[in-house]
Amino acid sequence: MTGKYPNTRLRRTRANGWSRALHRETLLTPTDLIWPLFVTEGNGVEDPVATLPGVSRWSVDGIVARAKEAVDLGIPVIALFPNTLREKRSDQGEEAHNPDNLMCRAIKAIKDACGDDIGVLTDVALDPYTSHGQDGLLNDAGYVVNDDTVAALVDQAINQAEAGADIIAPSDMMDGRIHAIRMALEMGNHHNVQIMSYAAKYASAFYGPFRDAVGSGGLLKGDKKTYQMDPANSDEALREVEMDIAEGADSVMVKPGLAYLDIIYRAKQQFGVPVFAYQVSGEYAMIEAAQAAGIGDRDALLMEKLIAFKRAGCSGVLTYHAPAAARILNG
Repeated sequence: MTGKYPNTRLRRTRANGWSRALHRETLLTPTDLIWPLFVTEGNGVEDPVATLPGVSRWSVDGIVARAKEAVDLGIPVIALFPNTLREKRSDQGEEAHNPDNLMCRAIKAIKDACGDDIGVLTDVALDPYTSHGQDGLLNDAGYVVNDDTVAALVDQAINQAEAGADIIAPSDMMDGRIHAIRMALEMGNHHNVQIMSYAAKYASAFYGPFRDAVGSGGLLKGDKKTYQMDPANSDEALREVEMDIAEGADSVMVKPGLAYLDIIYRAKQQFGVPVFAYQVSGEYAMIEAAQAAGIGDRDALLMEKLIAFKRAGCSGVLTYHAPAAARILNG
């Protein structure tokens, strides 16, 4: 304790807005935001996601427009997730390796339009491409096999890097995939392509709207508990983070965000690497539902949660609210 009342009045520095700003410990800016976007087939398409009010799937031309919007708002990175047509899905997810797939076309169009004014982060996992909705390949017993999946993920990552992706973000939670992808990127002369690893991705109940958005929700057979983490575990998360850093991850992610602030804090304190949080679809939907029900103000709820991520140690946050937050921060 550094002082006693009345010599020390902690309310003294809270009395005026200028003073609160002067003493603020945590800063949030638009450059801390990553905007996840859903890509769909067609031209001139805006397809609202029913379970994510205010979020749509966009055709490639619409995604380019959103990328330009992000640049104008000061958002440095957009994250892409494809809604693959069912007829292009298969048990092996071969469409992930097609150099002309939806994801690759979107990457190229964004880079043609915006160049290096915006970073493009791409999801590496097979669930947008498999007919069974799992993130990897299945054996006869329905178990997601690790090493064969890693080989497929390497091909997917290289496909995206060659299309122009700036950050590869493996979300599959297979063991060893960061090392395999890093080696493939190095051998392919993609030395500056970053890896943001979904290092601590939990088997969460908050993912439902996302699965609807990418079209895998109705296809999923079983659950993902054999590869995504048990929500009860925290020490295991640090092992995952440590391994992914050692294997070549440039940054790590904790997903979901708000229920795992302790993981964010511990990872940042222990390893000192850039840590990102994904404010996932269920978290977004809950804020929108609170606004609709008159429980709380959407903007106030949003900003309080985003500052919590930063306070816990995040370098940045993936959030569907990124454009709304940027507009608030830009005044």
